Amino acid sequence: MFSLTRKSIKIGLIKFNSTSNIQVSRMLSSLVKTLGFVDGKWTNSCDGKKFDVINPANMNVIAQVPDMNKEDCQRAIDAANDAFYSKEWHNSTAKERSNLLKKWFNLLEQHKQEIAEIMTAESGKPIGESLGEVGYGNSFIEWFAEEARRIYGEIVPSPVASRQIMMTRHPIGVAGLITPWNFPHAMITRKAGAALAAGCTVVLKPAEDTPLTALAICKLAEEAGFPPGVINCITSSRIHAAEIGELLCKSPKVAGISFTGSTQVGKLLYRQCSEGIKRIGLELGGNAPFIVFKSANIDHAVQGAMTSKFRNCGQTCVSANRFLIQEEVFDEFTGKLTEQIKALKIGDGSNADVKIGPLINEAQLHKVQAMVSDATCNGAKIIHGGRHLSDIGPLFFEPTIVTDIKTNMNLYNDEVFGPVVSLIKFKTEDEALKIANSTQRGLAGYFFSQDISQIFRINKDLEVGMIGINEGLISTTEAAFGGIKESGLGREGSKHGIDDYVYIKYLCYGNLN
Repeated sequence: MFSLTRKSIKIGLIKFNSTSNIQVSRMLSSLVKTLGFVDGKWTNSCDGKKFDVINPANMNVIAQVPDMNKEDCQRAIDAANDAFYSKEWHNSTAKERSNLLKKWFNLLEQHKQEIAEIMTAESGKPIGESLGEVGYGNSFIEWFAEEARRIYGEIVPSPVASRQIMMTRHPIGVAGLITPWNFPHAMITRKAGAALAAGCTVVLKPAEDTPLTALAICKLAEEAGFPPGVINCITSSRIHAAEIGELLCKSPKVAGISFTGSTQVGKLLYRQCSEGIKRIGLELGGNAPFIVFKSANIDHAVQGAMTSKFRNCGQTCVSANRFLIQEEVFDEFTGKLTEQIKALKIGDGSNADVKIGPLINEAQLHKVQAMVSDATCNGAKIIHGGRHLSDIGPLFFEPTIVTDIKTNMNLYNDEVFGPVVSLIKFKTEDEALKIANSTQRGLAGYFFSQDISQIFRINKDLEVGMIGINEGLISTTEAAFGGIKESGLGREGSKHGIDDYVYIKYLCYGNLN
């Protein structure tokens, strides 16, 4: 077990004193908030307890935030419910909500650098990636500011002359948003932007590893002028995470849940929501195949592999997990990929030239180590990497390439969520598809081919919700993000992102003659 030492740390505009009574420097960015946000007020937990926020690059404590519990969550739910039914919000027009979202977007854009530095400090993500995520996350607020004014109803031709049929869309109510640590900005804005555009109010529960990014976002929402109670943020440690999740799922005042995280937790929340037949959107784990056919441009495939696999140290739900390489190009692809991986700079993400940061926490490090160890014990070969880089920091794991992967290995069957490339050689197109589809996960998939007929065949038969074709980076605001099988329900982003937060009301006007 690692000991969590407390030291002083300075990151860009942010300076923390990490003694037992953590103080905020006068030089500290105003976006670093260390209180929860409920009913328009910055507030501590009911019992006054706090928990540490750790920089995974060096295990330094960078802040303490409230360890809120079920009682605090109930306060947030009540505030969101009251705000939803208040005249100020319930009677707000789409244009008014759009204008608020635009103000929020402009503030988020103005503070990109500060948000990115906060994100890097608490997640370990390289600063270049953090800046990229902030831009990506902000784009959802911009998008849904525009979509707010396009939540249209319908007029349907009636089969009876004396009637007219209309259908209108209405906000469902309070939305509980439970977000992950790997994209602590974009997963909030993708959900909250859609919910607020629809006219819902929200209770946000960010991941315990990355609460500071969420609080910074809420600070700018406050400045944008959202009414009290429309946006609420509950911070908690793992101790209270389960009870807060259960309350959000079972409270009659919460109309819907949106969750991004593991399939295991998603199934639990799905069961809990079933008691109230509650609206739920789930974006869950993946096991993405990355297929390289012999007709592929290998240089493009290698670049796509680097982009897909090593963002955020492999800790993304759409990260390529199983690399299926046709035998005719296996050696060429492997050689070129190895050279690219060797060139990656590993270290503290606050340094501009770093491309690979740490894993998020000790549990994730142990998982990656165990999966690589399981593979090698069962006959797999490591051709690069495989080491815990403790000389750099306690949570760093070397980018790794493993070959001779078999069906009995965890790397074959499970999502690694780390910087490990699992290479599997195949002979035929049918064999590649069989391997790719041999999982209950169906979030994303990738394949590289220059055979147009093959491209259309694979598009049809690959069992995932999103496909990158000769492309390793597929996430964009305009496209519907989501999976099939056990990888989730619903879609986020795009015009479909509104769907989880509205219901259709059918209006039948009779006796018009």
